[in-house]
Amino acid sequence: MTIDQELLDHLAAFDTPTICNALEVVQGKRLTVGFTSSQMVCAFPDMKPIVGFARTATIKAATPSPLPPAEAKALRIGYYEYLVKGPQPVITVIQDLDPEPGFGAFWGEVNTAVHRGLGVLGCVTNGSIRDLDAIDPRFQLLAGKIGPSHADVHVEAIEVPVEIYGMKVVHGDLVHADRHGAVVIPAGDAAALPAAIDLCIRRERPVLEAARSGNFDIDALKAAFATAADIH
Repeated sequence: MTIDQELLDHLAAFDTPTICNALEVVQGKRLTVGFTSSQMVCAFPDMKPIVGFARTATIKAATPSPLPPAEAKALRIGYYEYLVKGPQPVITVIQDLDPEPGFGAFWGEVNTAVHRGLGVLGCVTNGSIRDLDAIDPRFQLLAGKIGPSHADVHVEAIEVPVEIYGMKVVHGDLVHADRHGAVVIPAGDAAALPAAIDLCIRRERPVLEAARSGNFDIDALKAAFATAADIH
């Protein structure tokens, strides 16, 4: 997928719920797939949204890696090498495969610093995070839980399909994420999103202005809905 930075910056100016609404306009139907559907822990709720191309991996932490140490180390380095190849910027999407996801944290002070140093914007995971007072404040984390230990955390596989709370992601998908959760932007929909976002905002404006006017009643609501329906 090739998307210029100007479009990425434009999409990052809006929250993830707005992106979901705009995707409904583009697709002509309610959005029922492609987004996280469970509440997640957000490390930095006040950070602006992140938009980037997915790098995918799976991890486990409840048991040691079955690989010989040299192979496990090579896989870990291979994961970092994978992050810097291909379209940028990057959001890494990591599925924890343990029976109890988040038993051990892949994310803490060191790994957030390493990822941010490599130019990665953030991570979306069903696993856990730790070191909340020391993680890089420029690196966004959306996770399943908070935990104290990294246990036996290790990379299982890279560049594989993953699923985070109902959101299915493959390598290279465009992901938009903020404190609300994350959504995959289909390749064919990205270019149409700015116009769809603008339409969503214009349709909401009559209702919001009426509701906040101080002179609002059911008749005003009906009139506002009628006005909004005529905006195309």
